[in-house]
Amino acid sequence: MDASLEDGEIRVGGDARQRFHDSRGYGRPLTGDTIALAPVEAAHLLYRDDLDSVAGQGFRDFLTEQAAGFGPRFLVYVDLRDRGFYLSPAREGWLPDGLDPSNFESEDFVVYPRGKGPWDGEVAYRIDVVGERAAIDADSLSPRVIAVVDEEGDITYLDVAEFDPAGETTFEVGDVATGTLLDDRVLVWDPPAGLYEDAFYGQPFSGRGASREVLHLSLIEATDLAARGILELESGDGFEALLEQGRTVEGTRFDRRLRVYRTLREQGAVPRTGFKFGADFRVYRSVDSAAELGHSEFLVRARPEDHVFGPRALALDVRMAQGVRKRMVFALDGANEDQTRWLSVGRLTP
Repeated sequence: MDASLEDGEIRVGGDARQRFHDSRGYGRPLTGDTIALAPVEAAHLLYRDDLDSVAGQGFRDFLTEQAAGFGPRFLVYVDLRDRGFYLSPAREGWLPDGLDPSNFESEDFVVYPRGKGPWDGEVAYRIDVVGERAAIDADSLSPRVIAVVDEEGDITYLDVAEFDPAGETTFEVGDVATGTLLDDRVLVWDPPAGLYEDAFYGQPFSGRGASREVLHLSLIEATDLAARGILELESGDGFEALLEQGRTVEGTRFDRRLRVYRTLREQGAVPRTGFKFGADFRVYRSVDSAAELGHSEFLVRARPEDHVFGPRALALDVRMAQGVRKRMVFALDGANEDQTRWLSVGRLTP
C-alpha cells in the first residue's frame, strides 16, 4: 500500500480507515475510507512495512528528510507502540472530540489507556518529547510526562504532577528563646523544651560533650522563629537582622528558600536540611516528637520561577530521591508564598 502527498498532507486510500484507523488507531479519518497520517505515524507504518512508500519514498528516505527534532519523537512513538499503546499527535484533527487543542500546546502526543484508542476519548498520558540537552523553562513546566531521549536513543519517562506539600504537624513552643548569631547559624541558650522535641527546630548539642543546654539552629530556622516572635537575639536584634545576614550569606537564594520553608511550616509540614540528598530540604509531613521521628517523605528544591531545567539534572534529582525512597518536589517560587507552584517529578514506566 502506498501513501500520497495531497495539499501538504499524507493520505492513504483503499481500505486504510478499517486497516489502520479503526483497528489500530492510526491517522485522522477523511471522506470514505481515506485517512490522513501525521509524519510520525507514516514513518512507523513504513518502519513496520505496513506502508510501501509515501510519495515514492521508502522508510530510509522519508525518515532522513524530516525536520529537526523528528528523530526523538519517532523513537518515543515506536517505544510506546511497542508497549501496546495507541497514541496520536497532540494537534487539531488528531485529538479526540471534546479535547481542546489549545490545552495541548506543550505536548507532542496523547497516549490512550491500553485497549483503547482515539475513539474512546480517554487520555492516559500527555507526552512531551525532549532530547537530553534540551532546556525546559520552569514557567512552562506543568503536569504531563516528559520523555527524555538520550544520545543513545534510550528513553526516560518523567512524570510531572501537581503536589500538595501540606502536613499534619502542630506545635506550641511557649517561652521566647534567646540566641546568639554565629556566622550562618544561631545558638540558643537554655531553649524551651518544645522547640526541639515538639516542633523539631534545630539540633541539640547534647551528646557532643556539652555540659549545658544549647540548641543549634540553622539561619533559616532562626529567621522563621524570629518572624513568629519565638526567637530574639541577645544583641536585641530580630527578624530583620537575621534576614539581612541570610542575604549576605546566600544572596537572593535565602529569600527564596525562606519563603518555601515558611510555607511548609505554615501548612503543617516540617522541613529540615536536605544537604545530604543534594536538595534544599527533606520534609516530614507529621512529627509527634523528635524522639519518635519517622522518615522524611519528600525532598524539595526551591527554584525561581524563571529557572531553566536541564533533563540531565532532572533525571539526577529524581534518581537520588527514588534511591532513598522519597518523592522529588520542586517549589517554583513566585514573589509571594501563595504564588509558589509545587510540582513533583518521578520516574514512570508506561
